[in-house]
Amino acid sequence: MRPGFGGSAIPVGIDVQIESIDSISEVDMDFTMTLYLRHYWKDERLSFQSTNNRSMTFDGRLIKKIWVPDVFFVHSKRSFIHDTTMENIMLRVYPDGNVLFSLRITVSAMCFMDFSRFPLDTQNCSLELESYAYNEDDLMLYWKKGNESLKTDEHISLSQFFIEEFSASSGLALYSSTGWYNRLFINFILRRHIFFFLLQSYFPAMLMVMLSWVSFWIDRRAVPARVSLGITTVLTMSTIITGVSASMPQVSYIKAVDVYLWISFLFVFLSVIEYAAVNYLTTVEERKQLKRRGKSSMTLNLEAVQAMAFDGCYHDSDADLNYSVHSEESSSRGRAASVATLDAARVKRKRSIKGNVGRIILENNHAIDTYSRIIFPSVYILFNFFYWGMYL
Repeated sequence: MRPGFGGSAIPVGIDVQIESIDSISEVDMDFTMTLYLRHYWKDERLSFQSTNNRSMTFDGRLIKKIWVPDVFFVHSKRSFIHDTTMENIMLRVYPDGNVLFSLRITVSAMCFMDFSRFPLDTQNCSLELESYAYNEDDLMLYWKKGNESLKTDEHISLSQFFIEEFSASSGLALYSSTGWYNRLFINFILRRHIFFFLLQSYFPAMLMVMLSWVSFWIDRRAVPARVSLGITTVLTMSTIITGVSASMPQVSYIKAVDVYLWISFLFVFLSVIEYAAVNYLTTVEERKQLKRRGKSSMTLNLEAVQAMAFDGCYHDSDADLNYSVHSEESSSRGRAASVATLDAARVKRKRSIKGNVGRIILENNHAIDTYSRIIFPSVYILFNFFYWGMYL
């Protein structure tokens, strides 16, 4: 039975010293904390006479024989009192009946996190204390020394978070069947370190987007090179997105990192679509040229295919005309003359291309590739300005 039963509520003072924050879990949305929880109250039934006014200290074996406050942690998932080498419980009784009851506890409690700005987010978590059986008519919980009742270890640190602030507050909680209860709050603000996510997510995504732009500078007839580059960047971006999602809770809203990764994925995907458009338009253009040039153009196109096998890149008919010793007149002389001079043509083509690779690529370039070299980087840089300006 509580002290002063039937009378006014017994005041119970609380102070807390936080030893460590052991872990923060985004997936489970909880945190684990080790702390010293101290209760202060007065029970005249425990008063005794002392000539030197010295207190008496007991261990946990006396707790079951006297009344102690039934404080519990609201929204806690699991908790335990440390018991190495004995239960970490201390009871100190003063001659006037004042009592100090101290526990060393590790508790895991829920933290309602908002990941809409992840990983540029700040989380507000709280550990809540309340009497389980006694409402405000029987027990009044309060912070023993106000805001100074909450103390923390100077060396508390977390791998992913910076602890910005600890604070103590109090309030009331209403339960429809039992009434109002005093509730104490241990509030702390966590700001996430972003450097880890820059290295693991943002920088790789940036590099993949920039790598996809390389295809704009590759000859449009180098189909294997451009397609393989596009597919590689798309698959790499998919792997990055999957890795980030696997370490996060399955929330129903979009996170800041999702915005960045999916827009980066869109840029990579559009670079593949861009080449599909270039390849299709090039094919349509060549078909029109074949219809205009007729048989002689078909012979010239055959020689261009042979040149592709030689230098690894298929060039348009206009470029071939500039670097081939065969003209339409020589092509009309017959296949025998073409075969006789093919080796000499290949040697001359090779020497000519060696000194004019850059000009060949530029002259053999499609207009879409030319615009893409400017538009894609410009839009992506603009997106980064808006993104970092909004979330930082």
